[in-house]
Amino acid sequence: MKKIALIVAGGNGSRMNSDTPKQFLLLKNRPVLYYSIKSFLDAFDDLEIILVLPEEHIALGQEIIDGYFGRSKFKITAGGRTRFHSVKNGLSLVHEDEAIIFVHDGVRCLITPALIKNCYEAALKSGTAIPVISCRDSVRMLTSNGNKVVNRNKVKLVQTPQTFHSKILLPAFAIDYKEQFTDEATVAEAYGMKVTLVEGEINNIKITTQEDLLLAEHILNTQLPGS
Repeated sequence: MKKIALIVAGGNGSRMNSDTPKQFLLLKNRPVLYYSIKSFLDAFDDLEIILVLPEEHIALGQEIIDGYFGRSKFKITAGGRTRFHSVKNGLSLVHEDEAIIFVHDGVRCLITPALIKNCYEAALKSGTAIPVISCRDSVRMLTSNGNKVVNRNKVKLVQTPQTFHSKILLPAFAIDYKEQFTDEATVAEAYGMKVTLVEGEINNIKITTQEDLLLAEHILNTQLPGS
């Protein structure tokens, strides 16, 4: 089955208080985006990558590709006004009828090849694979009367890569945009599909703040001592 990783890296870095989008910030002397790309290429030799980048930073993305990987497996497109529109832009470059498509946050740079392969195998069987982890904190829901406790054992925290057969994902993104579309799973559900959950990884964090960047560096140092 054809394998396509659609890596969404269209953020602007506002929460980082940086003029440089977080996907281009350095982590152990390499861009955050480098690590996300490398994990997918390490997972499968026959994988194509579609990068969705801020239009004004496409040249910078191309520099990362040229500096570390080479162009043969890459396509690049500009992001849109929401995640939905950015993913839709990326999917416009998919022309295969039969493919497994991974949609991944470019700033989840600690994704492992093992999780990517698990998502692939699950999507082959059921058509979808959404990595999640259990919630370790107490959870409360706001209500009209204040708030109430939620059973955390019934709560899952969603990660990426959200993985789909192309025959599900491509037509799902042909529907009209709605504000509740926060990820690809919500789009697939609106299209009428049920999604399959798979076990994610606790270290598959999303780089959002400077503290996240420090944590990612610590995890890399632990995983790759002396690197």
